[in-house]
Amino acid sequence: MDFQGFLNDLQDWELSRKDKTQTVKSQKENVGNSPGLYDFSKISDPLNRLHGSFVPEDVPDAASEKDLGNEFFKQKKFKEARDCYSRSIALSPTAVAYANRAMANIKLRRFQEAEDDCTEALDLDDRYIKAYSRRATARKELGKIKESMEDAEFALRLEPNNQEIKKQYADAKSLYEKDILQKATGAMRSTVQGTQKVGKSEEKVNGGSIHPISHGTQKSGPAEINHKKVNEQQIPVKESLITEEVDSRDTITRKRPQAQGGDDSMKVLTASNSLEQRNHRINKPEMKASVQQLASRAASRAMAEAAKNITPPTTAYQFEVSWRSFSGDLALQARLLKAISPRELPKIFKNALSSTVLVDIIKCLSSFFTEDMDLVVSYIEHLIKVPRFDMIVMCLSSTNKDDIRKIWDEVFKSEATPIEYAEILDNLRSKFCLGQ
Repeated sequence: MDFQGFLNDLQDWELSRKDKTQTVKSQKENVGNSPGLYDFSKISDPLNRLHGSFVPEDVPDAASEKDLGNEFFKQKKFKEARDCYSRSIALSPTAVAYANRAMANIKLRRFQEAEDDCTEALDLDDRYIKAYSRRATARKELGKIKESMEDAEFALRLEPNNQEIKKQYADAKSLYEKDILQKATGAMRSTVQGTQKVGKSEEKVNGGSIHPISHGTQKSGPAEINHKKVNEQQIPVKESLITEEVDSRDTITRKRPQAQGGDDSMKVLTASNSLEQRNHRINKPEMKASVQQLASRAASRAMAEAAKNITPPTTAYQFEVSWRSFSGDLALQARLLKAISPRELPKIFKNALSSTVLVDIIKCLSSFFTEDMDLVVSYIEHLIKVPRFDMIVMCLSSTNKDDIRKIWDEVFKSEATPIEYAEILDNLRSKFCLGQ
């Protein structure tokens, strides 16, 4: 109907222009035939020629600059292409121009500028897949592995059958897992090495105090003189054994000491070496298990830190990244929702709300419905104002509809719900096509 009205207006305008043209022609004819009237069209022609001489014929516009940039890019003249895209953005900023300049920046290895351009493009169009893909590439080169994986994952959500995006996401995910494993392994190794250093220092301290304690009860006199001689002989023997152990890394001594009283020191050293060997054997499986523990602890710490600093998202991409990071924790997801004003939901999601996120939001709202009914009702009222909401509801699977219907019947429409809220929720129920 709008289009038909536009056509009618266009036809009326065309008819009015024809009428005016005929009127002007008849006036010119009258002027030419009337002897007392002057024809001012003789003046207008020179003025038009003078005006045309000052105005350039080819005025650049945003589209032509972008097209020229594309031609330079095909010729691998990336700097010239970047300049053209910059002029196009200056004339009329578009998501495509920003994303194209980001690609030129990637080729010029200006990765930070490429990331910034992709972010500008997504501010203009938060469903532009190329901007997500190119920002993932730039972030990978900048060492932002986690953010790169999130960009690739979001692009894949928008276009699941894109093979190039699938490969990019798989590569980013593999790189992220390797990065986590390396960090956890490095932390584990430093912990093990610190423990071993402490153990060795304790062994050295204990080794130096064994002999005085074991022989401290001997009587004075000649026996005491013999004890001193024995100790003098034991000191170099023990040092040679420790040196030999460090060099060979073997728990079996190559040479038996000949000094009197050396059997006790041999037993002590052999016992400590065998204990160290057992600890070394045990540490290998423990280290593998500890790597996984460290990774899980790091993830939990990251989630706890993120929970402390929840910032309201301004785009659908930011919302989904934060929402997935709190997956499985309804309390944190509820905090994220409460950080957003209900009125902002249509602006945030625009046309990027997915059916999965919609169902998750309804489940989260049901978790604090009894605590704050006003807020929950307000969220649902503004959710249905998100663009393409009717299409999202039509795409809901039967399982998702059953889940929402169950929440509606058991939580939103329970006997404890006041009548004023029950009436509003009954009206909203129809928007989700749940039936009666």
